[in-house]
Amino acid sequence: MSRAELLRDRVREAIDVCESLLEDDALAETFDRVVAEIVASIGGGGKVMLCGNGGSAADAQHLAAELVGRFCLERGAYPALALSDNIAAVTAVGNDFGYVEVFARAVRGLGRPGDVLIGLSTSGHSENVVRALAAARENGMVTVALVGMAGSPMEAASQYALRVPGPSTARIQEGQMLLGHAIIELVERELCDV
Repeated sequence: MSRAELLRDRVREAIDVCESLLEDDALAETFDRVVAEIVASIGGGGKVMLCGNGGSAADAQHLAAELVGRFCLERGAYPALALSDNIAAVTAVGNDFGYVEVFARAVRGLGRPGDVLIGLSTSGHSENVVRALAAARENGMVTVALVGMAGSPMEAASQYALRVPGPSTARIQEGQMLLGHAIIELVERELCDV
């Protein structure tokens, strides 16, 4: 396969993932509820927390930055944080309690009823994210899982699951970022009454 052929193949895969999102009515309904929950949380003085591992940690940081900074509109900062940002806490909790507890411990310390926790994972099997979602529910928080295929432990641990079925980790991550950006755009519009 030539370089150009590989590029075209990957673009076709991405288009297929996007088309599957377009045709998923259940996803659209869940998406709508997730946006409403985030708007209600931020509007009521709450915050959005995000977590994931590896590329999903970077995506969590990216989405948190869009909320704190700005995305499409000039507006004030919205309270959001990625739980992987505090490397001292991540390594201390990992050392003292085990890596599976790094996000759950942060949720217990920082999360409040009405806050939103968004967990990201392409497989939906990240045990530390599953535990964070469980801790968030115990804290009375809204829980959202961005995952790949249906039936994962993260989906079972969440109130809301946004599934991006894709042929590879890369295509799933791209679909998750598309959903994340669309969520943030709507949150901005609704909180700014645009």
